[in-house]
Amino acid sequence: MAESPTRKEPEPESSKETSLATEKSSSEKPSTDLTTTSSTTNDAKSALAARMARFKSLQAAKESGRKATEREVRLAEDASARAAQLSKLSAANEKASYKLLKADDPDFERKRNWDYTVEESESWDKRMAKKARNRDNNAFADYRAEANKVYKTQVGRLGKTDLETYAANKAERLQRQVQSGLLQLVETDDGDVFTVDKEGRVNTPVDEGYTHDHKPSKEAIDRVVEDLERGEAARRKARAARGMRDEDAAGDVTYINQKNKQFNDKLARFYNRYTSEIRESFERGTAI
Repeated sequence: MAESPTRKEPEPESSKETSLATEKSSSEKPSTDLTTTSSTTNDAKSALAARMARFKSLQAAKESGRKATEREVRLAEDASARAAQLSKLSAANEKASYKLLKADDPDFERKRNWDYTVEESESWDKRMAKKARNRDNNAFADYRAEANKVYKTQVGRLGKTDLETYAANKAERLQRQVQSGLLQLVETDDGDVFTVDKEGRVNTPVDEGYTHDHKPSKEAIDRVVEDLERGEAARRKARAARGMRDEDAAGDVTYINQKNKQFNDKLARFYNRYTSEIRESFERGTAI
């Protein structure tokens, strides 16, 4: 019996469309990969360019900051020199102007004194007499006089006293002591109000124990620091005038003056290698 030929059924249209889409997608895949690769490369280049631009801007900011700092340092270093030079030029200008005016008018001094009152003239005479006494009394007398001289100099440097701040602090202290019962508030028939303590003192704060709550102002601290720096500069200047250096004060002081120090140094150079052990034993207290 002859076999009947197999009949090939037609493929459905959906499968054809699927195969066509697959072939199309497979054919378009390389182009998509190339596009993705190129976009990734472009992103990396743009990021690198942005980082490079940022780095260059930071370098420029660093360079400008360095130049500005150097310029400010130079200005700060030259400020004192310029101020001293301007002060010297101003003093020379005033001196030259005074000499010219005095040379042009023989009665210049007498006419200039017309601008001063009698009180101002007497105050000036007292000041000049005091200055002459201080100049004549500059030699060393005793340590009490030297301490008094230093004290007056430091008081003179304090400048003008702030009376308003002093009055405000005193009023606050009086009010606090009235509230605490240390002072008694009294009012007269005329309406005047004042405080009285147990001893009968008027408007005088009572002495209290120090509570360690006082905080000095910044200006007061600056004055103290300035005075200390001035004293240190004077000490260094005096030591330099005597031919001494700050490093000379390091270690034990075994001399009474510079000549004695030089003699001790000479002895140390020649005999220290022989006497070092004995000296160390004496210092330890183990010498026989």
